[in-house]
Amino acid sequence: MSQQSRLDRRTFLRRAGLTALAGTVGTTTPLPALTTGGAQPRGTPYDFDTIYDRVGTHSSKWDAQIARYGREHIDVGMGTADQDFPIAPQITRALRDRIAHENYGYMTLPESYLESIVEWNRRRYRLEIDPETILHASGVHPGIISTLRAFCPPGSKVLLQTPSYNGFYTDIRIVGVVAEESPLKLVNGRYGMDFEDLERRIDHDTHALILCNPQNPTGNVWSRSDLTTLGEICTRRRVVVLADEIHCDFVTRGHTYTPYATLDDEAIVRNSITYKSVSKSFNLSAMKCAYLFSTNPDYLARIRGAGQHQQSMNTLGVIAAQTAYNECEDWLDQLIAYIDGTHQLVESMVRSTVRNVGFVKPEGTYLAWLDVSDALDRIGAEDTAAASEQTTPETVLQRYLVEHANIHINPGSSYGLGGSGHMRMNIATSRQLVELALGNMAAALARA
Repeated sequence: MSQQSRLDRRTFLRRAGLTALAGTVGTTTPLPALTTGGAQPRGTPYDFDTIYDRVGTHSSKWDAQIARYGREHIDVGMGTADQDFPIAPQITRALRDRIAHENYGYMTLPESYLESIVEWNRRRYRLEIDPETILHASGVHPGIISTLRAFCPPGSKVLLQTPSYNGFYTDIRIVGVVAEESPLKLVNGRYGMDFEDLERRIDHDTHALILCNPQNPTGNVWSRSDLTTLGEICTRRRVVVLADEIHCDFVTRGHTYTPYATLDDEAIVRNSITYKSVSKSFNLSAMKCAYLFSTNPDYLARIRGAGQHQQSMNTLGVIAAQTAYNECEDWLDQLIAYIDGTHQLVESMVRSTVRNVGFVKPEGTYLAWLDVSDALDRIGAEDTAAASEQTTPETVLQRYLVEHANIHINPGSSYGLGGSGHMRMNIATSRQLVELALGNMAAALARA
């Protein structure tokens, strides 16, 4: 190998944040230097309103529903919780630079990736994370599954505050434990924790609670007081808190996300593990890149050991995540403002146009939790569901909206106890499509 080739390769590895192993055979062709995309001037406007066509890309939100119901019945897919926007251009450029390398062998995890995680959480949320306490995963689900295996014997109970993200039920089923549901209290369209009910459901066979903060699907951004009271109960009763904070970057105006790991009581924080990812914030779910951390070294050791946790990483996911955290904050800030405005649009249209549907603007997430109790009555969903042993009124309404409004949204009954009478609608798309969906819904219910 020429001296110049060796230098080019070392330059590439250094810029990529990788460590070259001694004695590794290099290429005789100079490799392109990995960049992190090239920062755009802050304040450069990004376009979130132009409709971005995802049909034909094997999209779960779009193509899976078209395959199931037919193209003529899907004007707007609003089920799966991802975004219809192109990713930040800096990420695209960084991925292209890495792809130009044309080799996808084993990767040594870059220290610069850990630094991007630490700095992002410190800068935005005053959350200090020791990089030595970070474990890695291909997604939040694998991290939660490893943790449940570490702390919850087969057949034991895992607490959920419901309605709650339906994916948690799958994680629980995979591990062979049982969901213990504690319904949130619903008052004037706003949900709150029921601490008395929660503690009443804890017994000697309850080992963990999965917390969703912000809450999917209700949109609650839990207050420091709520989290502290919850933490006091769980710490006193020896229930480990698994804090899924994957939606933390989406908070509507006037509300503040409180990381569970920033609570004032050190004992409460030590009794927890937090899970995060760039997948929701920067629409990178395909990149399979997430992380979890805790201030309790014993908990981390249990997850590594009994939990059989595999720290599998995706090279392109690491590149994308590091670029997102380091260079795409302005893109995300503009997206958050756009989503907040879309929530306002939904609130206005539901109030003025969509009969038989209720909506209270959420505190966080890009999900709209619709009260469809009157709509269920209007289409006779209860009677239709009663004639079938494998459906619910909400799934009847889901099908009705597909066939008569050409939109696909999720039945609230899939989110556990307390989800009945509701539907979940993903609004992370062009406002043009949100307006179309709500207009279609209004017309379909008016004809019912």
